[in-house]
Amino acid sequence: MSYKTILVHLDTSVRAHPRLEAALQLARRFDAHVIGLFAVFEPAPRAFEVMAGTAGYYEQHAAMRSEQRGAIERLFHAEIKRAAVSGEWVETHERANHAVPRYARCADLVIAGQDDPSDPESYVGDHFPETVVLSSGRPVLLLPYTGFFSSIGQHPMIAWDGGREATRAVHDALPFLKGAERVSIVSIDTARGEARGDPIPGADIAACIARHGVKAEVLSAGITSDTSAGELLLSRAADLGADLVVMGGYGHARWQELVLGGATKTFLAAMTVPVLMSH
Repeated sequence: MSYKTILVHLDTSVRAHPRLEAALQLARRFDAHVIGLFAVFEPAPRAFEVMAGTAGYYEQHAAMRSEQRGAIERLFHAEIKRAAVSGEWVETHERANHAVPRYARCADLVIAGQDDPSDPESYVGDHFPETVVLSSGRPVLLLPYTGFFSSIGQHPMIAWDGGREATRAVHDALPFLKGAERVSIVSIDTARGEARGDPIPGADIAACIARHGVKAEVLSAGITSDTSAGELLLSRAADLGADLVVMGGYGHARWQELVLGGATKTFLAAMTVPVLMSH
């Protein structure tokens, strides 16, 4: 298995270029085709028609957005040519929360960004990263809105709890794991497993990926009363110097509400390194 089609979400935010650079870096590594999907938030014209004094704002906004779109498209084609990888530009006028998961289903890996509260242009829809993770059916590589990442996946940290989503994430991440210099598996340690005489947490998945040629160290961590699983995993990733966290994305949609697992919610809000999530 490898990543042969990489879809990267592009918009008019300041982090669009770093996302494209990450996609090209990985395309060169895996000999992959890159799809640049341009999807932004477009306010409905009627919203401005009913507001006094805003008659010309929508036209002005549309003209600015068209100029920005043209700039990112030119950048995409120039960077594809410079990187010497194959690629295609796709533009959609659908809402990003619908369009990106739909296009993602024909890709091997999706690259999207963490919400950036300081950049209004990064808003493309409510709960966009969560929606892509939970509804695309593909592994999603989420990049933090701060920092630059010259390499991704040289030292992945697997957040392992033995669940379905974590299992999916580990197998979706195999192309990264096989090429990594070091792989760490961090399992949340509980006394309950020891009491039952279960194997060391994480040892089973370490044996599984070893058959794929991946040698991993297995570490455990205990939760304290004042530390959540998500906070603990973020801390361990920093301590280990991991440049990628592999984890399951937990959550489901209720009527008019998106309900996320605690660790998933923590990482989406506070990630400091790229995170590969699968659901």
